[in-house]
Amino acid sequence: MDWANARIGVIGTGAIGAYYGVLLARAGADVHFLLRSDFAAAQRQGLLIEHAQQGELHLQPAQVYQRASDMPRCDVLLVCCKTTANQQMLPLIEQVAAPGAAVVLMQNGYAVEDQLRAGLSADLHLLAGLCFICVHRKAAAVICHQAYGGVNLAYHSGPAGANAAAGQGLAQALSARFVAAGIDSHVLPDVATARWQKLVWNIPYNGLSVLLDASTGELMKNAASRSLIARLMHEVVQAANACGCDLPVALVEKMLAATDRMPDYYPSMYHDYAQQRVLELEAIYAAPLAAAQASGVSMPAVAMLLDCLRFKTTTEA
Repeated sequence: MDWANARIGVIGTGAIGAYYGVLLARAGADVHFLLRSDFAAAQRQGLLIEHAQQGELHLQPAQVYQRASDMPRCDVLLVCCKTTANQQMLPLIEQVAAPGAAVVLMQNGYAVEDQLRAGLSADLHLLAGLCFICVHRKAAAVICHQAYGGVNLAYHSGPAGANAAAGQGLAQALSARFVAAGIDSHVLPDVATARWQKLVWNIPYNGLSVLLDASTGELMKNAASRSLIARLMHEVVQAANACGCDLPVALVEKMLAATDRMPDYYPSMYHDYAQQRVLELEAIYAAPLAAAQASGVSMPAVAMLLDCLRFKTTTEA
């Protein structure tokens, strides 16, 4: 496969899918977008990224579709929907994926690749895509970018006979596509480490933003919430190491410092809660908790955070 010229499909064109798809398309990639609620707006006006550094990035016309059956077969699929919709996405992926395609799960959570692998055709490659970005949907087909924008890749699995070296080569080729589009991208050695690393940030900020109705700036300015964030992060690092992933303790201070430098931001779970969407509690909290427990490590603060989120979402349903 000539991955440098592969046709790219975006499954789930929300903030993440639109952002990366537009940048790839503007760099010359053949990108096709699957949308639902924003389809009419995107068909009429294209896709617009309000980029914090580059200003307005407009893709007009954009190759947009309301039904997967109308899309051409794609060699690379960026799956950018929430993990709560993964089972519904499986038939769409199968419809759009070309033989031997690479499916990149650009999602939060733990072990999401393991859960999806069983439902995918055996000839498809599966990778994790870890996005480090502050971005949200501002209006129909309009995305507001606030900061960052990198995406790290890790190879999960592929057809029989695809060895580790081949998988790493595929991840490198796809990473090069992102870099060519002006997107910071690196290849990580394994999926588990990549996912635990992302959870160090996602677990505290996503849940606390919902429970405390607070942005990252507000959470960082308050001594009590900042201390709780650090405690949650340390639990995640300890659990990751117990599960065989080498995360340094210094990662906690590094992520706290990075968040201090960020513009004030409401994480994705905050927006999901505000718009009464199902929260990704299983992928972001329950799955890593179960993995930690299986490795003999408890995460009491994370477990309490999950219990509080379940109570809040159940009582307000």
